[in-house]
Amino acid sequence: MQTTLEKQLSFLREIDRLKSVVRQSPLLDKSRQENSAEHSWHLAMYAMILSEYASGQVDANRVIRMLLLHDIVEIDVGDFPIHGGSSGEVQAVLEGKAAQRLFGQLPAPQGDECLDLWLEFEQAQTDDAKFAKALDRFQPLLVNIFTDGGTWLQSGVAQEQVVARYGPVIRAGAPQLWASCERWIEDHFAHGQF
Repeated sequence: MQTTLEKQLSFLREIDRLKSVVRQSPLLDKSRQENSAEHSWHLAMYAMILSEYASGQVDANRVIRMLLLHDIVEIDVGDFPIHGGSSGEVQAVLEGKAAQRLFGQLPAPQGDECLDLWLEFEQAQTDDAKFAKALDRFQPLLVNIFTDGGTWLQSGVAQEQVVARYGPVIRAGAPQLWASCERWIEDHFAHGQF
């Protein structure tokens, strides 16, 4: 029987694998692609710095916790790029199983709390989760804008697709951030950089 500390340390060793999950998005300096651990850390920083732009009253610390947890499931299932054309239903099932396995390694109630935060993020019904989801879309959009099209260019994504895929989620959780995004998107597509 593992002690509480042994379970916690086992989990922390397991999530080190998130550093090996390479995402489609490049770093802003275009030197390489980011990994999922870097993405999660960066989103936590976005939450800390940008929480005043949330559409509702948010607890930035809860949002940060959600964002640090939200992609841990990629250890088991990998990254599903937004423009990759994968099935949302299949992704949800695979990620749900991964969440059960990974957070199940932690002692109760800690594992249950992590799973609950992960589920809250996925369901995006609370103000905290809506803002977290908005940031999860905002950061890659920003990366694409400031890398001259980045993955949009690689995937042949049109302006209408960008607006449809990013807009509703960002607008729901951070409408002021979406207003900036709309200007960036319009400017980029208007200047034929794609």
